[in-house]
Order: sequence, then structure tokens, then C-alpha cells
Amino acid sequence: MIPVTRRLFLSGTAAAVCALSSGAALLGPATTAFAQTAAPKRGGVLRISVDQAASVIHPLRTRVNPEYLVAELLYSGLTRLGPEMTAEPDLAESWSPDASLTEWTFTLRPGLTFHDGSPCTAKDVVATFTAILDPKTASPGRTNVGPIKEVVARDDRTVLIRLQSPFADLPVTLAYTNARIIPAAVIEGDLDSLSRTAIGTGPFKLVSFEPDRKIVVERNPAYYDPARPYVDRVEVLVYPDRTAEASALISGDTDLMMATAPGEFQRLGKASGVKTLRVPSGQFLNVNMGCDQKPFSDVRVRRALALTIDRDAMVGFVAGGYGTPGNDSPVSPAYHFYKEMPLRKADVAQAKKLLAEAGYPNGVDLTLIASDKPGTRTDLAVAIREMAKAAGFRIQVQTMPHATYLDQVWKKGNFYVGFYNMQATADAIFSLLYTSDAAWNETRWNNSAFDALVAEARTKTDEAERQALYAKAQQLMHDEIPSVIPVFFDLLAAQRAYVQGYGLHPRGSVFRLDFVSLGADAPKRG
Repeated sequence: MIPVTRRLFLSGTAAAVCALSSGAALLGPATTAFAQTAAPKRGGVLRISVDQAASVIHPLRTRVNPEYLVAELLYSGLTRLGPEMTAEPDLAESWSPDASLTEWTFTLRPGLTFHDGSPCTAKDVVATFTAILDPKTASPGRTNVGPIKEVVARDDRTVLIRLQSPFADLPVTLAYTNARIIPAAVIEGDLDSLSRTAIGTGPFKLVSFEPDRKIVVERNPAYYDPARPYVDRVEVLVYPDRTAEASALISGDTDLMMATAPGEFQRLGKASGVKTLRVPSGQFLNVNMGCDQKPFSDVRVRRALALTIDRDAMVGFVAGGYGTPGNDSPVSPAYHFYKEMPLRKADVAQAKKLLAEAGYPNGVDLTLIASDKPGTRTDLAVAIREMAKAAGFRIQVQTMPHATYLDQVWKKGNFYVGFYNMQATADAIFSLLYTSDAAWNETRWNNSAFDALVAEARTKTDEAERQALYAKAQQLMHDEIPSVIPVFFDLLAAQRAYVQGYGLHPRGSVFRLDFVSLGADAPKRG
């Protein structure tokens, strides 16, 4: 077996690359569990590192993992997502639907308060969801919290959610990253103030916010669970350089590295006092193509590009062997309702034929844009550039700072590399990215048949019926290819051995740091 290396791609030996069938050898299994190895100990300062700034602190507008992390520390939802991708109580202690699955009643815990001491009641829940569903708020949660028609406060502790159609997944979708409950008074006054400060009900309170350097939170003494959080303070440190970030963990300057690249993962696995973490996921990179603009408005061009890609080789080069091949659907084997289909194989001759039929017999010139965060975006872009050459795709790769990418390219560009976490359900990933009304409708595919399949699946409670509908939706995506999805990633992270109670969540944007404690040998920090 020949390992796929960055040197091989960058040397321009694309023909050799496309003949490869597998990637780097895997290390032994890493820890994934959330379990405590000993009784949780109260106290201490937990230092965690992230590789990009948490620029957006507004809980209804967060977009990337460091922002989701900070929002989860400071805010709560009605429900939260457990390690098994099921809904757990958060602010709501219980819930139940009516027989038609169109009305759900949620009962809040007693005595809830926000960080400023004001009570958190059903009125705040109603105001929050009204804001989320208002297009002016620009919250990604608007199309990802379920088909909500109306939210009503029956009394201070009882919330009634009326739906537009039956929806069995509502408790799970209410755990969405942007569905954090905020004070009605803030919404009615200055909603944008939450871009500068934080008033939540979460396990921690904001102390300081320097998005490019350091974010500090401290234990919320009024949190609804008096036993948690276990640590006194959490410091989120930004390390734009991955090598420096790993070195900080090895030296003990930090305690938990939220995500690591495969190369650093292997290095960390050999370090004394460090424990590596790994879990399969539906996290993926994709190549978004503007289906409303030439040349990608012609499905033959999209199919041609998809046929240039050796997906097994992509796992080796882009994921370092820590992942599985993608098949141009965002639903990986980690999802419920996954449909297994034959893996699309590279066929350069057929790709050239399709390009010619689409009006490009001499090939086509394109610019593929990649953010510099995470670095695997550029890796994927370079790999596609090399693989697609033989079919007539002349691709220039342009890498730009992540902040510039978000401002100028994301949801606007015609050909760029996206990066997404696994969502809680198949409906959630479709509704986030690929339905015509998706919050992040990057491809502008706008396929009415696909929309109808997803909409119908939402209304079903029978597992077999839902499986059949989601299978058709996945098949349609595989055939039409609004975006190329060549690889799914295992999630990789690392921690000091004295960190207890932390585990990688397959969702990728769920962290549960209120369950983390520090062992007796953890460093004492002021």
C-alpha cells in the first residue's frame, strides 16, 4: 500500500495519485468516552485551545466551532444533545407531544435565572424563538429548529410549541447550536448588545472577551444544577498555529486541545501525560458549486468534476487516514437513515466526455477558493486541482484568511470549499445546506423534488417510511451533485491525562464542558 502524502500531490504527479486506493495507516484506538474515571473534584482552571477566533459571541448567530463552544458555556437551550445524538433535558425538565405530533408541551425547571439575576421564564423562551424565526435576526437556527408555527407561554414554566406539520425530531432539533434562550428584555431592547456581552443561563458567566486571543468564563453559582460545573473557570486560548497549539498541550500550558490535525494527532499520541481522543463523525469538507451560474448550472459539469476524484485517496491525503470516503451526500454512515450506495469511482474518460457535451471540449478554467481554517480546506482544493487536470479542469487554488472568506465568499461564491460538522439528524443537515429555504443555501441547487422528499419525511413517524424518503433524497443528491463531498472526517482531539469527564461528541459542535473536572495532579492556577 502506497501512502498518500502532501509531497506527492504538490509534485504534480496527478496520474499516480489517482491510481492510489488508500491512505496513511491508522494508529490504535483512541479514547471517546465521556465517563469520569474518578469522582468529580470541584475547583481548578481548565485551559482549552482552539485554532481560530471566536469572533461572534451572539448566541443566535454563531457560525464556527469556537463560537459554538463559547455560546454553550454561557447559554442553555430547552434541550441539549447527548453523546448518542438524543435529546436530554436542559432548561426544560420534561416534554411531551400530542397524538398528532403537531403540538409539543415543554415544562421548564423551577427557579431558573439569567446571569444578571433576572428570572428565566416561558416568556423568554417565546421571545427567543420569535427572534430566531425572524429573518431580520439572521440566525442559522431559523430553518433548523423544526417547522415551528407558533410558540406560546401557558404560564411561567409551561411552553407550548405548535408546528406546521407533524415532526418527531423536535426535541433533538431544539438542541441546535443557535437555539440558546436569551432574555426577552434584551430582545425587546437591544438584541445586538449580545454581540458585546453575554446574559445567559449557562453553566458559566463571561469574564472577558478577546476573540483573537483569549476568552475567560467563570462558574455560574446560580446554574440550575448546583453540582455543576465542576471547574471554577475556563480559559479559551486561540492558537492560529497548529504546531504551537500542540506544543502548549505537551508542555502542560493547556489542558485540552479541541481539535487536532492527523499529523499532530500522531505526535500527541506519543507525548507523556497526553491522551488522544477520536470518534467517527459526519463532519465533512465539500466543494460548493453555484448551480445557478455557469458552468455549474449544467449538471454535466458537476458530474464531470465528481468523476475525477479518487475518494479513497482523499481519505489518505486530506484526512490522514482518519476518515471514510464521501459519496456526494452529506449523510455519512454515522447518521440514522443513511443509505448505502456504490462509491463513485474516478473515471477521467467519462469526465472528459461530459465536459465536451456541456460545451467545454477544450476544458474549463476555474478558481477554487479555500479558507485557511481549517488547513484541510486547502489540502482538499490542491488534491482536486491535481486529480481534475487530466479531465480538462484547469483549477487555480486561492487560499484566503478565514475572516475574509466568511465576509466575501461564504454563501456568495460560485466555487469554494466548505466545512461542516455533523448535524443531529438527516433532516437537519439537509435543511441547513441543501433545501431551497436552507439557512446556508450555498449551492442554490433549489431542487423542488428534493425539497418535497425532505418535507414529507418530516411528517412521518414510521421508521420504514422515513428511511425510504431519506434514501430517495440521498440518491437524488448523489445523481445531481450540488456539491462534491469526497471525504468524512473522524474527529480528533487531545487532552492532558488529568482531565476527566470529557469526550469527543460526534456532532462536532457539542462540548459538554460543565461535566469536566480536573484530577489531583492538575496544575494549580490562580
